[in-house]
Amino acid sequence: MATQIQHYYCKLIMFKKIYIAIDESDFSKQALTAAIKIAQTFNTTLCIGHCISEETQSSLEEGHTVLENAKSQIENLGVETKLLLADTQYGLSGISDAIATSATEWGADLLIVGTSNRKGLDRFFTGSVAEELVKKVDCSIMLVRSHN
Repeated sequence: MATQIQHYYCKLIMFKKIYIAIDESDFSKQALTAAIKIAQTFNTTLCIGHCISEETQSSLEEGHTVLENAKSQIENLGVETKLLLADTQYGLSGISDAIATSATEWGADLLIVGTSNRKGLDRFFTGSVAEELVKKVDCSIMLVRSHN
């Protein structure tokens, strides 16, 4: 019975293109793990995006390293990577704009992002990229909460 339900559910929601936005945080790594499992379940294409704030040689190298480390965890899937330049003069909005534009242009069916579970004044003053993305993309969004 459980297998029938799972099969029916998979037919209802078929993701073909999953976009994951990552940084170097632990909650981002947990989101990547979830994205890989979902991509393997649906046998989809996965795109990994990472934002940098400036086009210096060190930022570009760091960004490519983050993407390559993430890509190295994935087997038997089509994987693309995108290094995005975020306009940080607009703070979190610049980061979310870069991710939303990239995911939309790529044609993502599902956008996956990690969230840090900040609450109260900390969240009020710092905001949330994930919260901004909910307002900016038309595809489905999955937020992966930190298990810490």
